[in-house]
Amino acid sequence: MTNTAYSQGTTPEPPGVPGLLDALQHQVAVFARRAEQTRLGGLGQVRNSMDRAAYLLLNRLDQEGPMGVKALAAGMGIDSSTVTRQVAPLVDTGLVKRTSHPDDGRAVVLQLSPRGQARLEEVRSSRRELMAQVTDGWTEEERDSFCTLLTRFNSALSARQAGLPAPEDSENSENSETETPPTS
Repeated sequence: MTNTAYSQGTTPEPPGVPGLLDALQHQVAVFARRAEQTRLGGLGQVRNSMDRAAYLLLNRLDQEGPMGVKALAAGMGIDSSTVTRQVAPLVDTGLVKRTSHPDDGRAVVLQLSPRGQARLEEVRSSRRELMAQVTDGWTEEERDSFCTLLTRFNSALSARQAGLPAPEDSENSENSETETPPTS
C-alpha cells in the first residue's frame, strides 16, 4: 500500500492508518445516525426531541445572552440569512423574542424567552438523563475523555470548514458549537 494523503491532501498517511481511519469514519457515520434517531425520539423520549439548529441557537442565546442576528451568525459560524430562517419559527412559537437593543433602541436583539428557557432546560434534562443511561458503567474519567476528544474533533471539523488549521488545543478553540457546552 502506498502512502496517500489526507486532511486536504497535505499530510502523508502513516502506514496502518487507512484501516483506522475507515473505522473512525464508519463510527462517526453510525454516531450521526444514532444521534438523529435519538433526537427524533427514537428512544421513546419525545421531550428530548428538538431540531438541532433550534437547540444550538437556544443554547447560544442562553449561554451568551441577547444578541443580534449578525453576532449570533458569526458566533455559530453560519450566515445571517440562515440564522434569520432558523430563528423565525422559534419566534413564532414563543421560544425566542425580539427586543430592542439596550444601547441602541433602533436595533433588534434576539433573546431567549421564559418559555424558551423552560423548553431548553427540559431538553437538556432529558438529554443528560440519556447520556447518563448510555454511559452507565463508564468511569467519570472515561466520560471526561470522551467529551474532551469529541470537543476536539468538532473543533477540528469546524476549523476545516472555515478553512483554518485545526486547533492544537480544544480549549483555545473559538468554535461556536463546541466552545460553550451547556452548564445546567
